[in-house]
Amino acid sequence: MDTHLYTGGALIKQKWSRCRHVSKKTRKSQEMKTLKMGNLIKVLTRDIDNNGGNFFLDFENAQPSQSETGVWEKVNQVLTEAQIILDDLQAYRGAGEEIRQAIQSPGVEGVQEKAWSAVVPLVTKLKTFYEFSQKLESSLQCLLDVLTSSGSTPTQHLEQKQALARQFAHILHFTLRFDELKMTNPAIQNDFSYYRRTISRMRINNLSADAGNEVNNELANRMSLFYASATPMLKTLSDATSKFVSDNPDVPIENTTDCLSTMASVCKVMLETPEYRSRFTSEETVLFCLRVMVGVIILYDHVHPAGAFVKTSNIDMKGCIRVLKEQPPSSVEGLLNALRYTTKHLNDETTSKQIKNMLQPN
Repeated sequence: MDTHLYTGGALIKQKWSRCRHVSKKTRKSQEMKTLKMGNLIKVLTRDIDNNGGNFFLDFENAQPSQSETGVWEKVNQVLTEAQIILDDLQAYRGAGEEIRQAIQSPGVEGVQEKAWSAVVPLVTKLKTFYEFSQKLESSLQCLLDVLTSSGSTPTQHLEQKQALARQFAHILHFTLRFDELKMTNPAIQNDFSYYRRTISRMRINNLSADAGNEVNNELANRMSLFYASATPMLKTLSDATSKFVSDNPDVPIENTTDCLSTMASVCKVMLETPEYRSRFTSEETVLFCLRVMVGVIILYDHVHPAGAFVKTSNIDMKGCIRVLKEQPPSSVEGLLNALRYTTKHLNDETTSKQIKNMLQPN
């Protein structure tokens, strides 16, 4: 998939204000130095507040530097598995018919066995999906540890650690795609509910399921909580990001929120600027951008004390919502629902009525 995401000016306003009085000669020198960075794709300069500049995120071709390799290889193993998870989820059809017949014929042993045989392998898949969410959480925290570390600004981290920024984007892309598929597949919760009811009935009747197939009660409870969420993977990442901030009090919270807001700005500018968007080679690249943008907005909203919707937010929420609403509704309804129902501060008094109205379901 071609995922050229880069921008010539989607930097947070604080950075531009610091650069406002830099001489043209100095700025030109800085830009020329930036142009030589790695194997990056040159894009048009975007002029914001009369300050020219280049900002690159090569989500297609970025390769890890020596300092990135350790984390990159660890995360890459998880991302390789991510595609298998998506393929399995997309192919998930459920055991709805078998369950329906079993409920209608409670005394017919053959019908009950057929339903059980259909549900058990599906629950094994659901267990795999849940366990993968734990791997994804660990990978996200590894990336945040590097991209928010002291010594460089979040923007410098994103510019200098292109390969890890690309992996961060792919985690968000996977997360939103997984949740879109889950949200439109009610069979997942129906299958798991039937499984738990059947296991409970077996225990009451002193019958035992195949030990190799049974999900223990503690794990089943955690899986139930996971699948009860409208967007389970996104909730996992939101909780993981909040935990990362609370577990690392020595890392200023701005390191994390600025990293997230900068990535949101990069995606928004790419999507709303014809010169940049014309470089996308497929519609899937547009969806990639949209998912990453929404993902970082939600993470930002959970981590920043005031959230993403307040007027002083570093994220242009009106602009981001506008970009989403300019897409075909079928492509973005799941993403809009993620903003409506998985953010933390949307319904706060500090959120403007205009933003709330923009996110009202049609």
